[in-house]
Amino acid sequence: MRINRRAMIAAACASGLAACQQTVPPEALQLSPTAMRDRQMQARRFGTKDEEKLQRAGAQVLQDLGFQIDESETKLGLLVASKSRDATEAGQIVGAIVLALLVGAHMPTDKHQKIRASMVTKLVDNGSDTMVRITFQRVVWNTQNQVSKNEGINDPKIYQEFFDKLGQSVFLTAEEV
Repeated sequence: MRINRRAMIAAACASGLAACQQTVPPEALQLSPTAMRDRQMQARRFGTKDEEKLQRAGAQVLQDLGFQIDESETKLGLLVASKSRDATEAGQIVGAIVLALLVGAHMPTDKHQKIRASMVTKLVDNGSDTMVRITFQRVVWNTQNQVSKNEGINDPKIYQEFFDKLGQSVFLTAEEV
């Protein structure tokens, strides 16, 4: 009788825990309306099967753009780089001064930011071409050293500049110039 009682208590606890299980909201699994456009902006196909050459060229381009290489895993086709920049915006400073004068309150303003680039390479079409995808993100800290923004950068000019320079670098390397 004692074993049955323990089994019943265990079953009751298990069913109680199962009732507390959280489910993923359906909207979390939905792609944004701009997902396809963003992916097209962030990715380019190169007519080479030399993934390492593309990774080296990508690292050189990022360094030319002021990034420092943080992580690199050639076998996985992954490269992560970052750079720190000032994030001060004149409009925020003016707003903080006006608020301080009117109310006497201190409003934190953006101070510095870290811009990260993540590049992934992958062989496609049975290894005849290589796909390169890069994403840029930024994290902004305010004057109280709190994160005020954490966002992806979706400016097509930035991606176009990167891929133009990467294409030139790959071409020059192939021509051994």
